[in-house]
Amino acid sequence: MIEEIQSIEKNQTWELVDLLEGKNVIGLKWIFKTKFNADGSVKRHKARRVAKGYSQQQGINFDETFSPVARFETVRTTLALAAQLGWHVYQFDVKSAFLNGDLQEEVYVCQLEDFIFSEGKSKVYRLKKALYGLKQAPWTWLEVRQDSNGKEICD
Repeated sequence: MIEEIQSIEKNQTWELVDLLEGKNVIGLKWIFKTKFNADGSVKRHKARRVAKGYSQQQGINFDETFSPVARFETVRTTLALAAQLGWHVYQFDVKSAFLNGDLQEEVYVCQLEDFIFSEGKSKVYRLKKALYGLKQAPWTWLEVRQDSNGKEICD
């Protein structure tokens, strides 16, 4: 849990603020998983802090959603080409991919009881970047951005 909080804070995902009147607050919860090695032994225990995105309302908490899914035909064609041309195929996972997307909307989440800071008991977090569980998290990750020359590029 501490490693997850450190990752979120290192990425400057949120800031502790007073809740503005009339703003909605989205709850948070912990998701725990045990990762295993190929032989079945425990590799590590993983904790992820997730927003309760099911409570979000379109037009209020988010505008767009997106689901980054590859078509099966594309995967099969790519693997067939790799086999035919002798390419090496690798799989990788970006550990905190969704945490890199900048939020355009004002989204507030509550603090969890186990990590409330004494100077901010009545405060909430204003998200600056996407958090797992938000409906717009995949969209912000894939959002069109501009490079240093002002030209639009896609991450």
